[in-house]
Amino acid sequence: MARDLSAKCKKCRREGKKIFLKGERCFSMKCAMIKRPYAPGQHGQSRRMGLSEYGIQLREKQKVKRTYGLLEKQFRKYYDMANSMKGNTGVLLSTLLERRMDNVVYRLGLAESRNHARQLVNHGHFLLNGIKTDIPSCLLKEGDVISIKNDKGVYFQNLKNVLKNQQVPSWLSLDLQKIEGKVVSSPTLDEIDMNSNIHLIIEFYSKS
Repeated sequence: MARDLSAKCKKCRREGKKIFLKGERCFSMKCAMIKRPYAPGQHGQSRRMGLSEYGIQLREKQKVKRTYGLLEKQFRKYYDMANSMKGNTGVLLSTLLERRMDNVVYRLGLAESRNHARQLVNHGHFLLNGIKTDIPSCLLKEGDVISIKNDKGVYFQNLKNVLKNQQVPSWLSLDLQKIEGKVVSSPTLDEIDMNSNIHLIIEFYSKS
């Protein structure tokens, strides 16, 4: 576990800002970006080299890719999908990433982090419109409902108390009594707290 924490914290330090891979830990004084707000490695504190235009675009891509826990092939697939659709490619890419089932589970507060959400979905803990779904990359649409398959586990039994102060994005709704979430609309760019310039990523891929 300690090694897992270290690996995820290094990703934030590499990007130079929090990308919230460890849930509540990222909001505490234990966060690596508070203790060591510089790049990992022997020369992390002294290395302050300016990045080229390509380098800036690459870092933005890496940051968002790591935020959502995707491999390059997966991330490129979402870009290609967004690029083939009508509309602003940056907005469409952001929307596709947000509509992933593991991300929606995380946004609803049903998991501590996206990685945790991915594990819970993989293990079949959630129903999508009443049907067991264990595919984290499943893209949700307006009207879809996520509920818990079995709430007898300790984690889910305590979840209702945790969710009392949960604030969900405006494109989602949360029923605390049923512990059930619903997609009420498609997310807009203003509603997506991505902490990144998505347009730099579009520029990166458009040149490759």
